[in-house]
Amino acid sequence: MPQQKLYAPPPGSSWNVLSSQCPSRTSLARIANKWTAMIVIVLADGPLRFGDIRTALEGISGKVLTDTLRDLERDGMVTRRSYPEVPPRVEYELTSLGRTLQGPLSALCHWAEEHIPEVLAARDAYDDR
Repeated sequence: MPQQKLYAPPPGSSWNVLSSQCPSRTSLARIANKWTAMIVIVLADGPLRFGDIRTALEGISGKVLTDTLRDLERDGMVTRRSYPEVPPRVEYELTSLGRTLQGPLSALCHWAEEHIPEVLAARDAYDDR
């Protein structure tokens, strides 16, 4: 098994999402993606099959769900487990790293639900100008 790499910012600097060269920027972009947030919320209660995730996320296409799950798996946020059954069964589950997103993303979802009346009123006021 290959030795795991240890990553650190260049000497004398730190990770900075505002820097165009910082890899944390792509990580933030992935986390800030609307489908990522919703997938993390859906998987909070445990592993689910692809179809169950898609059913829970109204409006997501199969391609977008597949691509997002692959990206999350690549980033270590989700595991994909295949079972040798007929028909084949595949489940997706948050990793320990993925579970660290539950609190912040859940807070954002609650904020959106709690403040949607003010947001809609602000949109109406803006559009009426």
